Amino acid sequence: MASILVTGGTGLIGKHLITLLKKKGHHVSILSRNNSNEENIFQWNIEEKYIDEEAVKNADYIVHLAGAGIADKRWTKKRKEIIINSRVFSTHLLFQKVKELNPNLKGFIAASGVGFYGATTSTNIYTENDVAGNDFLSKTCSLWEESSLHFNSLNIRTVIFRTGIVLSKKKGALEKIVKPIKMGFGAILGNGKQYVPWIHITDLCNMYLTAIENEKYQGIYNAVTPEHTTHQNLTKQIALIFQKPLWLPNIPKLFLKIILGKMAVIILEGSRVSSQKITDIGFKFSFSSLENALNDLLKK
Repeated sequence: MASILVTGGTGLIGKHLITLLKKKGHHVSILSRNNSNEENIFQWNIEEKYIDEEAVKNADYIVHLAGAGIADKRWTKKRKEIIINSRVFSTHLLFQKVKELNPNLKGFIAASGVGFYGATTSTNIYTENDVAGNDFLSKTCSLWEESSLHFNSLNIRTVIFRTGIVLSKKKGALEKIVKPIKMGFGAILGNGKQYVPWIHITDLCNMYLTAIENEKYQGIYNAVTPEHTTHQNLTKQIALIFQKPLWLPNIPKLFLKIILGKMAVIILEGSRVSSQKITDIGFKFSFSSLENALNDLLKK
């Protein structure tokens, strides 16, 4: 049994992962921005560069998921700063505290995103060896990963998961896609040909669990399923499950850009991303096909 410190524990991934870790017998502590009298919840404040030292001293592993939501608000200049700083500054704070306290930390497992490769639709299938893109998402992920990789300088095994669109029953991207379809207002966005690199929440949490328990995991991995799908295919499969029609014609790119601003690239662009590296190391997906994943998440 390991003692695991989790940041971002109240988010979509964090909640699922903490449940899994406890089920497997691990001791879990959470870093929270709020004061709490609950056992195993410790406070931190990124702006004030504060972490309750007891949280770090007792950790065998740190799982770092904290970061402001990419798609929660329009990308104003201020919001972009919040998105980047919440990731980079929080990682730097963890690094400095670990360096200062020198706990017996066995591993640092951190999140990143497939946005590293850029918000673009292309014929390329991106691997972990590809360079970063040149847009806001790429910059965010590059700085995020760079701050996480500092842990290697402390001889701490470091793992980073470049995560795709996480499919889950509640919250997250799938819920936003499903809601209008169930109400009879579903439509394909843009030309529908943009790829959606996706992963079932169960598989993603199992990746984190495996990275903790298996020392072979080291470096950067794409956290996406082997199957490539487009937004059009995803939308049509959801509509089929609920037996709902889709509106025609497709919602044009220009309209979405007016409504969402620069953030529209999240849903209008997307490329294929390879999962070969993580399957080569032995990871087995429970949901490698979109049909099986959607049936599991959407059918009662």
